[in-house]
This record gives sequence, C-alpha cells and structure tokens, in this order.
Amino acid sequence: MKLTKLGFGLATATLMLSGATASAQTTQDETILHAWTWSLDTIAANMKLIAESGYDFVQTSPVQRCFVGEDGGMALFSEPGDSVRGKWYYYYQPTDWKIGNYMLGDRDDFKAMCDSAYKYGVKVIVDVLPNHTAVDHTAVLPDLDAAVGGHENLFHANGFTPIRKWDDRMECTTGQMGGLPDVNTENPDFQYYYLQYVNDLINLGARGFRYDTAKHIGLPSDPLDPKSERNNFWDVATGREAVKGLSLLMPDSLFIYGEVLQGRNTKEEEYAEYMGLVASSYGHVLRDALEKGNFDLGRLTDWHNPADPSKLVTWVESHDTYCNAHESAHLTDDQIRAGWVLITSRANGRPLFYSRPAGSTRQNYWGDNRIGHRGNDEFFHPEVVAVNNFRHAMSGEPEVLFTANDGAVVEVARGHKGASLINFTDKKQKVKIVTALPDGKYTDGVHGNDFTAAGGMLTGTLEPLSSYILYSK
Repeated sequence: MKLTKLGFGLATATLMLSGATASAQTTQDETILHAWTWSLDTIAANMKLIAESGYDFVQTSPVQRCFVGEDGGMALFSEPGDSVRGKWYYYYQPTDWKIGNYMLGDRDDFKAMCDSAYKYGVKVIVDVLPNHTAVDHTAVLPDLDAAVGGHENLFHANGFTPIRKWDDRMECTTGQMGGLPDVNTENPDFQYYYLQYVNDLINLGARGFRYDTAKHIGLPSDPLDPKSERNNFWDVATGREAVKGLSLLMPDSLFIYGEVLQGRNTKEEEYAEYMGLVASSYGHVLRDALEKGNFDLGRLTDWHNPADPSKLVTWVESHDTYCNAHESAHLTDDQIRAGWVLITSRANGRPLFYSRPAGSTRQNYWGDNRIGHRGNDEFFHPEVVAVNNFRHAMSGEPEVLFTANDGAVVEVARGHKGASLINFTDKKQKVKIVTALPDGKYTDGVHGNDFTAAGGMLTGTLEPLSSYILYSK
C-alpha cells in the first residue's frame, strides 16, 4: 500500500497509536551489536566504545571447540591461490562443547572480555549451536564421544540423511542440514554435557544466547526421532526442567533468542513460548524497501511474524544475508544505516546491528579479509549512536508511523516525546509530513538541520539517505 494523502496517513496513524498504547508494557529498549568474527580480545579492547555507542548487548561468534579448516588459516573467506587461507564458518562446525577455539580465543580471553563488558555495563550474548557437529564428524573430540556413550549416540537416527523437504518437521528437526550431521539433542547425556558448557559461559559472565539453526531442534509437538523419547531440549536449554540433576543457571536473568528463519510450517508461536525469535521476513521486506527507496506503510508497519512483537530480534541484515548468498551485501552503508534508524526508532523488538568487515566495499565484500579484526566504523556512526540513544530515551512511549513524498520519507513518532525522520532515497527531500510532535522548532543533533512543527505537520529538508532525531522540549 502506498500512502499518498496526508489526511489518510493521520487516520491510519491514530489507530496505530491507540493500539500501541495498550501494549506499551512489552516495549523493549535494548540494542545488540553483533561483533561478527571479532576476536574476544578485540571485543574487550573496544568495549568502552561499544558502551558509549549505545549498545546494551554485544554478541560474539561461536566460542566452542571447532573444526580446524585449511590449516588454521585466518581469512574470512579465501579463494584458491589466496596467500591466507580460511573460512569464517568453521566456528559453526563444533567438535566439542568446551570454551575456546583457534579463531576467536581461549577460555581466559572469554573471561577477560566478560569482565570488560561488566565494567562498562554491556551484556554478552554468545552464539551457540547444539544442533550439529562439523561436516567431518570424525573430527569430534574424544571427550564428547565418551560423554554420550559412544560416537553413534551423538547423532539422530536420521542425522546423516540430507533434508529435502524443509517444511517436513521430521526432516527439518532430525536430518542433515548443508552436510552438517544432526546431533541427537534429545539425548539426556548430550543435554547434560551441553548444559555444562552453557553454565560455564554464564559463570564467566555471559548473559544471553543466540541459538543458531534453532528451527532445526524439535519442539514438544514435533515428531520424535527413533532414538528419542521426548522432544524436551528447549525445556532443558531455557531452564524449565533439569537433566540428570543439572539446571540452567540464572534463567530469569538471561536473554535467549533463536534463529528461527521463517518459512512454511516454522511454528514461530510455539518457539516463542521458549525464547525470542529473529524477524527474518521483516528484514527481507525492509531490504526490498531500501533497494526501491520507498517506504510502504502497509508492508513495513507489520512485523511479518505471528509471534508477539516484544519477542522479536530485528535486523536490517544478518551475517547470513551478508555472507552466504550476499543477499544484502550490495546495499550501501548509507542504506543499511537508514534501515537501522527505522527499526531502532520503533517501540518493539530488539534491533541487532551486524558489523560488516573492516575495509569492505560494495565491490569487495570481505574487506581486509581477516578473522579477529574489528568491523568497519559504521557501528559507531553518529546517526547510529543518535538513534541508539533515542531508543533508550523513548522507552515505554507508543509508536506511530507516518510517511510522505510517495514513500520517500518516513517518520517514527514516539508518543509526543520525540520522532525520527528518515530519507529512504538517494535524493534530497523537502517534506511536509504529519507529526505527533508539539508545535515548535526542532534541530537534529547530528546534522544540525532545522524542522518546524505546526498544526500537526512537520516541515523541513532531508539530505539523501540520511536520518534525523528530534526531541520535544
């Protein structure tokens, strides 16, 4: 739906404001920085900057033992003939669930990073992946095999059968995905061993987890693998029940969310009973709007997920959309930033900012092509910092969205307390847009642009692919 009449925009927005007020108690104001492929030392060294940039969480890449690929090369992604070999995804191939790998750092490094996070008031989310082992399952370490009573007990009965029907829940939750053998996550011996790893992370300072490939781990309503008696992994992993006398530490103090990529028969609402979920469909719709330079109020107001919006982790792009098929890698940093201001201005969800590689361009997606380095400077761009702070300041305020100039410009108003303005296009926009701001003159703190609110309308000029944050006096 394209909104072309400001009067209709006001009517639509008034209804949205009323609805948002009723659910204000579920509003979340946290933001997450995904420090993708940064080493633990690098994260620790940048923790002060992360905190000052307005992030509440920093998310690490997987820190468990992993497959050592290409002789331990530290390239993000190498091609034949490159002087440095390596692939970023080897840390997504577990060989044991103990802290430390050659790509990111050891247990002491993890502890030092968590100590730094505590010092600056940042909480650590760890990317965890109990669903599978390395493609080369013979690389699994002896302690893991012994813990489950032998190598054959580590995998589902269907664990080496490739998934062909992704909407078939039996295949999806017990079959081999992308060559990765599927772990029997319902085996109590495995659950006990895995939970020791998670509790060790918590003891060292972790305060949240992102569950990779979460939709490939069965729910209670899903069919059982022949080796399993109950689909109870999520009950154990989220602290609802113990396994062999062991329980998840401090479950009420953790933020847990899962990579439940949306598709047919995904069961978002049942997963949401256990954890937060990624709003992957919304990310797709948002990227489409950024490519077209057009904000469609009808498509981009809805979160495109049946789970409650307060349960969602939102993003413009993820490491998968950037790396795997480069689905989002062609978008410019300016476009990504415009999308970030939109999702971070809004009342619900926990927005996650993916840190692109240092030196990356739209022609060279891998940039300096080294694991362990800090990402590019976009995570502390002044517009990013401004909207992170805006989100905190607007906590509890209902949202209302307006648009103008045939979708070129969007305004996210948070009650009558403040608003963000975003130009989705690569052209300057002179705008007159419906607003909830009180009458008066407003100046954006980053660019110094002036805007005037009078009689329920806001006027001013927006530079190409730029954003502006306005506060009521």
